[in-house]
Amino acid sequence: MPPIVSPSTGPDIIDSSLGTDLVLVYAPGVDGTDAEPTSTPPVVPAHAEPVAGVGFHGWRWHVPAGDAAGRPDHGLLPEGHAVAVVPAVALAAQPKMLVMDVDSTLIRQEVIELLAAHAGREAEVAAVTEAAMRGELDFAQSLHHRVKALAGLDATVIDQVVAAVEPQPGAREVIGAFRAAGWQVCAVSGGFTQVLAPLAADFGLDQYRANDLEIVDGRLTGRVLGTVVDRAVKAEMLRAWSAAAGVHADGVIAAGDGANDIDMLQAAGLAVAFCAKPALRAHAHVELDLPSLDVLRVLAGL
Repeated sequence: MPPIVSPSTGPDIIDSSLGTDLVLVYAPGVDGTDAEPTSTPPVVPAHAEPVAGVGFHGWRWHVPAGDAAGRPDHGLLPEGHAVAVVPAVALAAQPKMLVMDVDSTLIRQEVIELLAAHAGREAEVAAVTEAAMRGELDFAQSLHHRVKALAGLDATVIDQVVAAVEPQPGAREVIGAFRAAGWQVCAVSGGFTQVLAPLAADFGLDQYRANDLEIVDGRLTGRVLGTVVDRAVKAEMLRAWSAAAGVHADGVIAAGDGANDIDMLQAAGLAVAFCAKPALRAHAHVELDLPSLDVLRVLAGL
Protein backbone atom coordinates (compact mmCIF):
# COMPACT_ATOMS: atom_id res chain seq x y z
CA MET A 1 0.00 0.00 0.00
CA PRO A 2 1.39 3.43 -0.89
CA PRO A 3 2.08 5.81 1.98
CA ILE A 4 -0.55 8.42 2.80
CA VAL A 5 1.23 11.71 2.31
CA SER A 6 -0.41 15.10 1.93
CA PRO A 7 1.35 17.16 -0.75
CA SER A 8 2.85 20.39 0.57
CA THR A 9 1.47 22.51 -2.25
CA GLY A 10 -1.83 22.95 -4.04
CA PRO A 11 -5.38 23.90 -3.07
CA ASP A 12 -7.05 22.89 0.15
CA ILE A 13 -4.11 21.39 2.04
CA ILE A 14 -5.41 18.60 4.25
CA ASP A 15 -4.02 17.59 7.67
CA SER A 16 -3.82 13.79 7.62
CA SER A 17 -3.71 13.69 11.44
CA LEU A 18 -7.37 14.76 11.65
CA GLY A 19 -10.66 13.28 10.62
CA THR A 20 -11.91 9.74 10.21
CA ASP A 21 -11.27 6.80 7.94
CA LEU A 22 -14.22 5.18 6.20
CA VAL A 23 -14.55 1.42 6.59
CA LEU A 24 -16.64 -0.58 4.15
CA VAL A 25 -17.51 -4.26 4.47
CA TYR A 26 -19.15 -5.50 1.29
CA ALA A 27 -20.20 -8.64 -0.55
CA PRO A 28 -21.88 -9.61 -3.82
CA GLY A 29 -25.54 -8.71 -3.93
CA VAL A 30 -28.09 -11.24 -2.78
CA ASP A 31 -28.82 -13.54 -5.73
CA GLY A 32 -26.75 -11.25 -7.94
CA THR A 33 -28.93 -8.20 -7.22
CA ASP A 34 -28.43 -5.06 -5.16
CA ALA A 35 -30.86 -6.28 -2.53
CA GLU A 36 -29.85 -5.68 1.07
CA PRO A 37 -28.87 -8.76 3.12
CA THR A 38 -31.14 -10.32 5.71
CA SER A 39 -28.51 -10.32 8.46
CA THR A 40 -25.54 -8.23 9.53
CA PRO A 41 -22.16 -9.97 10.11
CA PRO A 42 -20.96 -9.86 13.73
CA VAL A 43 -17.86 -7.85 12.71
CA VAL A 44 -20.06 -4.93 11.64
CA PRO A 45 -20.88 -2.43 14.43
CA ALA A 46 -24.50 -1.67 15.20
CA HIS A 47 -24.17 1.95 14.08
CA ALA A 48 -22.89 1.04 10.59
CA GLU A 49 -24.85 2.39 7.62
CA PRO A 50 -26.27 -0.26 5.26
CA VAL A 51 -25.38 0.43 1.63
CA ALA A 52 -26.22 -1.30 -1.64
CA GLY A 53 -25.61 -0.81 -5.33
CA VAL A 54 -25.17 -2.61 -8.61
CA GLY A 55 -24.27 -6.19 -7.72
CA PHE A 56 -23.25 -5.59 -4.11
CA HIS A 57 -24.43 -4.79 -0.60
CA GLY A 58 -22.55 -3.81 2.51
CA TRP A 59 -22.10 -1.58 5.53
CA ARG A 60 -19.92 1.47 6.07
CA TRP A 61 -18.88 3.36 9.17
CA HIS A 62 -16.24 5.81 10.36
CA VAL A 63 -13.30 5.24 12.70
CA PRO A 64 -10.65 7.69 13.97
CA ALA A 65 -7.96 8.20 11.33
CA GLY A 66 -5.42 5.40 11.45
CA ASP A 67 -7.29 3.47 14.15
CA ALA A 68 -6.72 -0.18 13.31
CA ALA A 69 -8.90 -1.26 16.24
CA GLY A 70 -12.00 0.02 14.49
CA ARG A 71 -11.45 -2.13 11.42
CA PRO A 72 -12.70 -5.71 11.16
CA ASP A 73 -10.24 -8.59 11.11
CA HIS A 74 -10.13 -10.01 7.58
CA GLY A 75 -10.02 -13.48 9.04
CA LEU A 76 -13.34 -12.94 10.83
CA LEU A 77 -15.27 -11.82 7.77
CA PRO A 78 -17.98 -14.18 6.52
CA GLU A 79 -17.19 -16.04 3.31
CA GLY A 80 -17.58 -13.83 0.25
CA HIS A 81 -17.15 -10.59 2.20
CA ALA A 82 -14.30 -8.10 1.85
CA VAL A 83 -13.23 -4.90 3.60
CA ALA A 84 -12.03 -1.62 2.17
CA VAL A 85 -10.68 1.40 4.04
CA VAL A 86 -10.66 4.96 2.69
CA PRO A 87 -7.95 7.04 4.41
CA ALA A 88 -9.09 10.22 6.14
CA VAL A 89 -7.19 12.49 3.75
CA ALA A 90 -8.92 10.97 0.72
CA LEU A 91 -12.32 10.91 2.41
CA ALA A 92 -12.19 14.55 3.50
CA ALA A 93 -10.89 16.01 0.23
CA GLN A 94 -13.42 18.09 -1.69
CA PRO A 95 -14.11 18.21 -4.58
CA LYS A 96 -13.31 14.73 -5.81
CA MET A 97 -12.43 13.36 -9.23
CA LEU A 98 -12.54 9.81 -10.61
CA VAL A 99 -9.90 8.73 -13.12
CA MET A 100 -10.24 5.25 -14.60
CA ASP A 101 -8.39 2.92 -16.89
CA VAL A 102 -10.62 1.72 -19.73
CA ASP A 103 -9.98 -1.85 -20.90
CA SER A 104 -11.02 -4.38 -18.23
CA THR A 105 -11.90 -1.49 -15.90
CA LEU A 106 -14.42 0.96 -17.36
CA ILE A 107 -15.38 -1.69 -19.92
CA ARG A 108 -15.36 -5.46 -19.63
CA GLN A 109 -13.24 -6.22 -22.70
CA GLU A 110 -9.76 -5.51 -24.07
CA VAL A 111 -10.40 -3.45 -27.20
CA ILE A 112 -7.23 -4.52 -28.99
CA GLU A 113 -8.31 -8.13 -28.64
CA LEU A 114 -11.71 -7.31 -30.17
CA LEU A 115 -9.93 -5.66 -33.09
CA ALA A 116 -7.45 -8.53 -33.43
CA ALA A 117 -10.34 -11.01 -33.64
CA HIS A 118 -11.25 -9.42 -36.98
CA ALA A 119 -7.72 -10.20 -38.19
CA GLY A 120 -7.85 -13.77 -36.87
CA ARG A 121 -5.04 -13.08 -34.38
CA GLU A 122 -6.95 -12.64 -31.11
CA ALA A 123 -5.15 -15.40 -29.19
CA GLU A 124 -1.71 -14.08 -30.15
CA VAL A 125 -2.59 -10.51 -29.17
CA ALA A 126 -4.32 -11.59 -25.94
CA ALA A 127 -1.18 -13.42 -24.80
CA VAL A 128 0.93 -10.29 -25.29
CA THR A 129 -1.68 -8.14 -23.54
CA GLU A 130 -1.69 -10.43 -20.51
CA ALA A 131 2.09 -10.33 -20.25
CA ALA A 132 2.10 -6.53 -20.51
CA MET A 133 -0.56 -6.16 -17.82
CA ARG A 134 1.43 -8.45 -15.55
CA GLY A 135 4.38 -6.08 -16.00
CA GLU A 136 6.51 -8.62 -17.85
CA LEU A 137 6.84 -6.52 -21.03
CA ASP A 138 7.46 -2.85 -21.75
CA PHE A 139 4.01 -1.47 -22.50
CA ALA A 140 4.96 0.75 -25.44
CA GLN A 141 6.89 -2.03 -27.15
CA SER A 142 4.09 -4.51 -26.54
CA LEU A 143 1.53 -2.06 -27.93
CA HIS A 144 3.48 -1.54 -31.14
CA HIS A 145 3.83 -5.32 -31.50
CA ARG A 146 0.11 -5.92 -31.01
CA VAL A 147 -1.01 -3.08 -33.28
CA LYS A 148 1.07 -4.53 -36.12
CA ALA A 149 -1.36 -7.46 -36.08
CA LEU A 150 -4.12 -5.06 -37.10
CA ALA A 151 -2.43 -3.91 -40.32
CA GLY A 152 -4.74 -4.04 -43.31
CA LEU A 153 -8.02 -4.16 -41.39
CA ASP A 154 -10.82 -2.08 -42.85
CA ALA A 155 -11.41 0.89 -40.54
CA THR A 156 -15.12 0.05 -40.41
CA VAL A 157 -14.29 -2.71 -37.91
CA ILE A 158 -13.81 0.05 -35.34
CA ASP A 159 -17.55 0.77 -35.43
CA GLN A 160 -18.26 -2.93 -34.93
CA VAL A 161 -15.95 -3.01 -31.93
CA VAL A 162 -17.57 0.07 -30.39
CA ALA A 163 -20.96 -1.63 -30.75
CA ALA A 164 -19.60 -4.80 -29.08
CA VAL A 165 -18.12 -3.06 -26.04
CA GLU A 166 -19.90 -3.70 -22.74
CA PRO A 167 -19.57 -1.27 -19.82
CA GLN A 168 -18.39 -2.73 -16.56
CA PRO A 169 -21.33 -3.34 -14.16
CA GLY A 170 -21.93 -0.16 -12.18
CA ALA A 171 -20.00 2.04 -14.62
CA ARG A 172 -22.93 4.22 -15.59
CA GLU A 173 -24.12 4.43 -12.00
CA VAL A 174 -20.83 5.66 -10.55
CA ILE A 175 -20.32 8.12 -13.40
CA GLY A 176 -23.85 9.45 -12.90
CA ALA A 177 -23.35 9.81 -9.14
CA PHE A 178 -20.08 11.72 -9.54
CA ARG A 179 -21.55 14.00 -12.18
CA ALA A 180 -24.63 14.65 -9.99
CA ALA A 181 -22.28 15.68 -7.16
CA GLY A 182 -20.58 18.13 -9.51
CA TRP A 183 -17.41 16.03 -9.72
CA GLN A 184 -15.56 15.11 -12.88
CA VAL A 185 -14.98 11.60 -14.27
CA CYS A 186 -12.10 10.97 -16.66
CA ALA A 187 -10.68 7.96 -18.50
CA VAL A 188 -7.16 7.34 -19.74
CA SER A 189 -6.38 4.32 -21.86
CA GLY A 190 -3.56 2.44 -23.49
CA GLY A 191 -6.22 1.61 -26.07
CA PHE A 192 -7.45 3.76 -28.89
CA THR A 193 -9.10 7.16 -29.29
CA GLN A 194 -11.25 5.96 -32.18
CA VAL A 195 -12.99 3.58 -29.76
CA LEU A 196 -12.84 5.65 -26.58
CA ALA A 197 -14.24 8.88 -28.08
CA PRO A 198 -17.74 7.50 -28.80
CA LEU A 199 -17.74 5.66 -25.49
CA ALA A 200 -16.81 8.86 -23.64
CA ALA A 201 -19.72 10.67 -25.27
CA ASP A 202 -22.08 7.80 -24.42
CA PHE A 203 -20.93 7.47 -20.79
CA GLY A 204 -20.74 11.22 -20.15
CA LEU A 205 -17.03 11.44 -19.37
CA ASP A 206 -15.52 14.87 -18.78
CA GLN A 207 -12.04 14.11 -20.15
CA TYR A 208 -10.33 11.21 -21.92
CA ARG A 209 -7.02 10.28 -23.52
CA ALA A 210 -5.90 7.26 -25.56
CA ASN A 211 -3.68 6.32 -28.50
CA ASP A 212 -4.49 7.23 -32.09
CA LEU A 213 -4.57 4.42 -34.62
CA GLU A 214 -3.11 5.42 -37.98
CA ILE A 215 -5.63 4.99 -40.79
CA VAL A 216 -4.69 5.46 -44.44
CA ASP A 217 -7.13 5.01 -47.33
CA GLY A 218 -9.71 3.55 -44.98
CA ARG A 219 -7.45 0.84 -43.55
CA LEU A 220 -5.42 0.42 -40.37
CA THR A 221 -1.70 0.64 -41.06
CA GLY A 222 -0.61 -1.31 -37.99
CA ARG A 223 0.88 1.80 -36.39
CA VAL A 224 -0.10 4.33 -33.72
CA LEU A 225 0.52 8.06 -34.01
CA GLY A 226 2.33 10.21 -31.46
CA THR A 227 3.35 9.40 -27.91
CA VAL A 228 2.12 6.07 -26.57
CA VAL A 229 -0.14 6.37 -23.54
CA ASP A 230 1.93 4.35 -21.09
CA ARG A 231 2.01 4.34 -17.28
CA ALA A 232 3.88 7.67 -17.11
CA VAL A 233 1.44 9.41 -19.45
CA LYS A 234 -1.51 8.08 -17.45
CA ALA A 235 -0.13 9.71 -14.30
CA GLU A 236 0.59 12.93 -16.21
CA MET A 237 -3.01 13.09 -17.42
CA LEU A 238 -4.35 12.51 -13.89
CA ARG A 239 -2.27 15.39 -12.58
CA ALA A 240 -3.17 17.69 -15.48
CA TRP A 241 -6.90 17.02 -15.26
CA SER A 242 -7.06 17.40 -11.49
CA ALA A 243 -5.03 20.62 -11.57
CA ALA A 244 -7.27 22.09 -14.27
CA ALA A 245 -10.37 21.19 -12.25
CA GLY A 246 -8.95 22.50 -8.97
CA VAL A 247 -9.00 19.06 -7.37
CA HIS A 248 -6.33 18.33 -4.76
CA ALA A 249 -4.38 15.12 -5.35
CA ASP A 250 -5.94 13.68 -2.19
CA GLY A 251 -9.38 14.03 -3.78
CA VAL A 252 -8.56 11.93 -6.83
CA ILE A 253 -9.76 8.33 -6.93
CA ALA A 254 -7.90 6.23 -9.52
CA ALA A 255 -8.95 2.76 -10.63
CA GLY A 256 -7.16 0.33 -12.91
CA ASP A 257 -6.30 -3.33 -13.37
CA GLY A 258 -2.78 -3.72 -14.74
CA ALA A 259 0.88 -2.75 -14.45
CA ASN A 260 0.29 0.14 -16.85
CA ASP A 261 -1.80 1.78 -14.12
CA ILE A 262 0.83 1.78 -11.35
CA ASP A 263 1.98 5.39 -11.74
CA MET A 264 -1.61 6.62 -12.01
CA LEU A 265 -2.60 4.91 -8.77
CA GLN A 266 0.48 6.24 -7.01
CA ALA A 267 -0.55 9.79 -7.99
CA ALA A 268 -4.06 9.45 -6.50
CA GLY A 269 -5.42 10.01 -3.02
CA LEU A 270 -7.34 6.73 -3.19
CA ALA A 271 -5.80 3.98 -5.31
CA VAL A 272 -8.14 1.15 -6.32
CA ALA A 273 -6.91 -2.09 -7.91
CA PHE A 274 -9.99 -3.30 -9.78
CA CYS A 275 -10.03 -7.09 -10.32
CA ALA A 276 -6.33 -6.47 -10.84
CA LYS A 277 -3.13 -8.26 -11.77
CA PRO A 278 -0.69 -8.89 -8.88
CA ALA A 279 1.72 -6.24 -10.22
CA LEU A 280 -0.80 -3.50 -9.39
CA ARG A 281 -2.13 -4.73 -6.06
CA ALA A 282 0.90 -3.68 -4.01
CA HIS A 283 0.25 -0.07 -5.05
CA ALA A 284 -3.41 0.08 -4.04
CA HIS A 285 -5.23 1.23 -0.92
CA VAL A 286 -8.23 -0.89 -1.95
CA GLU A 287 -8.21 -4.24 -3.76
CA LEU A 288 -11.69 -4.43 -5.26
CA ASP A 289 -12.28 -7.96 -6.54
CA LEU A 290 -16.03 -7.67 -6.93
CA PRO A 291 -16.72 -6.67 -10.56
CA SER A 292 -18.84 -3.61 -9.87
CA LEU A 293 -17.57 -0.06 -10.30
CA ASP A 294 -20.56 1.13 -8.29
CA VAL A 295 -18.58 0.27 -5.13
CA LEU A 296 -16.43 3.33 -5.95
CA ARG A 297 -19.50 5.51 -5.38
CA VAL A 298 -19.79 4.24 -1.83
CA LEU A 299 -16.05 4.64 -1.21
CA ALA A 300 -16.37 8.26 -2.33
CA GLY A 301 -19.03 8.84 0.33
CA LEU A 302 -21.94 9.11 -2.12
